[in-house]
Amino acid sequence: MPDHHPDPHHPAIPPGPGVDLNTQLNLHPDRSLLLRVCGDSMVGAGIRHGDLLVVDRGVAPRSGRIVVALLEGGFTLKRLVRRGPRWWLEAANPAYPPLALGGSDDDRLWGVALHVIRSLPGGRWPRPQS
Repeated sequence: MPDHHPDPHHPAIPPGPGVDLNTQLNLHPDRSLLLRVCGDSMVGAGIRHGDLLVVDRGVAPRSGRIVVALLEGGFTLKRLVRRGPRWWLEAANPAYPPLALGGSDDDRLWGVALHVIRSLPGGRWPRPQS
């Protein structure tokens, strides 16, 4: 039996069409977008500063989901949690206290994060064409 060792410099790529990210990530052009993460409040959930998030504005925000919320004129990324009658936004970093939601804050839940896209070490994001 022949001994097959793939060449690490030339990885085997199966022939055929490439991956359709719209289908793979369940993107909906009318409600999905990419947001760049700024800060470290969600590092415990595997979300780092500089990551790209796939956010869907049409997914229902439920307890346990990571949401993008508009608070005090800015966006924040936190896990939505229900404790008793109250809703909270909780960071995945103990340096940040939970934020209580109340009253009209329901309409401030702007979208639900579904995927994280991260560049590997040495990789870089493409720059937009000017």
